[in-house]
Amino acid sequence: MSPARRGHRARGRRRALLAVLVIAAVVVPLSGAARPEIPAPAPAALAAPTRATLEADYAANRANAAQASRMAAAHGDTHRAAVDRELASPARRLLAFDGRGPGLATEVLGDLAHADRVAVLVPGSDTSLDTWGRFRSGALSLYRELTRRAPAGTHPAVVAWLGYRTPATVSTTVLTPGRAEQAAPHLRRLVRDLRTVTDAPGRPARLTLVCHSYGSVVCGAAATGLGVSDIALVGSPGTGAASVAALHTPARVWAARGADDWVAHVPHVRADLFGTTVGLGADPMDPAFGARVFPAGAGGHSAYFTPGSPSLTNLARIVLGTPVDRGTPEEER
Repeated sequence: MSPARRGHRARGRRRALLAVLVIAAVVVPLSGAARPEIPAPAPAALAAPTRATLEADYAANRANAAQASRMAAAHGDTHRAAVDRELASPARRLLAFDGRGPGLATEVLGDLAHADRVAVLVPGSDTSLDTWGRFRSGALSLYRELTRRAPAGTHPAVVAWLGYRTPATVSTTVLTPGRAEQAAPHLRRLVRDLRTVTDAPGRPARLTLVCHSYGSVVCGAAATGLGVSDIALVGSPGTGAASVAALHTPARVWAARGADDWVAHVPHVRADLFGTTVGLGADPMDPAFGARVFPAGAGGHSAYFTPGSPSLTNLARIVLGTPVDRGTPEEER
């Protein structure tokens, strides 16, 4: 087959994929009733955190989670009541909490007041308070790997940030950057707050965004001028941008994908049609995108934080600022 004919067929496939996305995102309505909103109190009214107010902020958010647990139990939702009750435990460090509906929460693992290496874990689709245990498990794996690998005198922390309503994996919303654009100002605010808490005179903390799946779209929307050292994209369907340069960030941008991750088959297209932006843009694993690619191993879409995996090892190295295994040229492709 001639190169011209191959190119024509490739363009035809891309147009067909784009048509499917358009139909799904613009024309086809979602079926099924939405889950009823779970009652909970309004979030605690708190000023931006500082090092001096952290413990009081944690306590206020734990108290709010305890009240939310009681309300969920009275509503008959025993699962949510149990999740909220766990978050209200005295040992938990909640930087933010909102138990209403799907819920929002920001939990700190480690001593944030004295941390100098901080990873912010940004989740993807289907993450809510109902799945908080799964999300926290990944954050905890990263925190343990950081503490195990941290050089002497280094103090790591992980912030598990569920600061936006994530889209459902099977939904029209996950095909567009809309939720990410809504989330971006909240992620920027979190980074500013973390700078206030962690930066010391002459010793700014090293902040890294670790962005999983649709979370990488959120990180892409927030990236411009963001005060972080690194942005690591794992299992990314795209960032909404055509290249690292288009993100307008001074941070180093990394990308990894497990060999068995289904997200590799997501079509990388983006178009503005009927007033809706459809598609999530270029593949961060494409050399033309310009990210620093690192090995993630043989795992699937949910395996990036598996203890002992190449992806977890390299994520810890990125957060700590130590040399990263870039793999062989074949692996990077």
